[in-house]
Order: sequence, then structure tokens, then C-alpha cells
Amino acid sequence: MNFSKTKRPVRLLIFDLDGTLIDSKIDLARSVNATLHYLGRASLEDETIYSYVGQGAEALIQRAIGDGFSPEEVARGLHYFIGYYRQHKLDHTTLYPGVREALERLANGADSQRRTMAVLSNKPVHPSRDILEELGLLPLFRYVYGGNSFENKKPDPVGVYTLLKDTGTHPREAMVVGDSDIDILTGAKAGIWTCGVTYGFGTLQLDSNPPDLVVHSLPELADALEAGASRR
Repeated sequence: MNFSKTKRPVRLLIFDLDGTLIDSKIDLARSVNATLHYLGRASLEDETIYSYVGQGAEALIQRAIGDGFSPEEVARGLHYFIGYYRQHKLDHTTLYPGVREALERLANGADSQRRTMAVLSNKPVHPSRDILEELGLLPLFRYVYGGNSFENKKPDPVGVYTLLKDTGTHPREAMVVGDSDIDILTGAKAGIWTCGVTYGFGTLQLDSNPPDLVVHSLPELADALEAGASRR
């Protein structure tokens, strides 16, 4: 189905967090390298660490340690990483340009279409909520789910299914917004619209796994949804 021709309004917006709403890559990279130092391992280039983000904290530490890790080392590293990141999660983390204004437009119905807003991240839920609160975004979201909110993380669509059920939303009235293939695959598995953002640090393969909509800033998404509402 072509999103530009849909007659249904988007009533539920499900956002990824890191690389979509917030630029958290520096704090994540420094927390990973602090963890590697704690484990007595060599540090990694920031760009390498950025490419590991998106599948949750445990997967991030496993990939950073590399081949030959033991479950015990991963557990030690994960415990250290979570504690370190908790203390440093907002040292350099900021909103991407235009995010606050776009979210306020979408949540408050600048186009007379009020929407339910949710965050579905693979980051643990407590730091996700803390970051949103510190950056003044938490009141805009009715739901915030993290990588430890459900039995499985994205790209398992359980979080999307839960949101659809809890809000009584038809799949074609919902959209997931993210910067990585994981987000797009999550939405596709759940049968909802998908929007890829190009400004994040995730791996977005536009050719092999194309989203229904691609935007270069979050205000572009607000423009697209408001334009769609005006056609109905």
C-alpha cells in the first residue's frame, strides 16, 4: 500500500529513541569504552561503537567485547556499563534539531488530528524515561517502553502489538519511526506504516528494506502527516 494514498489518519505514532529523537552517540560510546577499560580490553573507535547501537545494552556490550567473550565477562561488563551510563547519560546527549517542535505539533493536533504518542526503544525503560523527562519530552508520550519491558526486544513486534491493543488502533492507523533497519522491520512485522529518518546513527538500508516514508528531519514527518490529514 502506498502511504501517500492512504485514506486512514495516523492516530498512533511509535518512536525509537536513540538516533531518532535524541543524539546520544557520544555518551554511549564513552560509556562503552569506559566499560572496556574496566574489563581490561582495548577501546574502540566511536564510529565502530555507533554501528553496534540499536539491539539493546547486552548486545552492545557483547559486540564491543568481540569474539571470545564469556557469559561472566558480559555480565560484569553489562553491570558496569549500566551503572556508568546512568551517571553520564546526559553529559552530551541532546535532541536532534526540530524534534521538540515537531513532537508538540503532532501531539497537540496542529492539524486538528490528535495522536497517541509512544516510545519503543531497545534501551532499558528507566534510563529511557529519565532522559525524556530531563529533556522535557516525557509529558508528550502516553507510553514509554524499553528493551526490558517485554520478553523480546525489537524487531520482535510484541511492543507494537501491545500498543495497538491498548489504544484500540487499527494497524493502518499506526506508524513506527526510527533510524535503523530494526525499527523498520519491527513495523513491517506488525503490519503498520514505517518511517525511516536519515539523520540518526542507525543502519537504515533504503534499498533492501525500504520504509513507507523517508524523512530527513522530524518536522518533515509532521509536514507529511499534516498534509495527509488535510486531504481527507
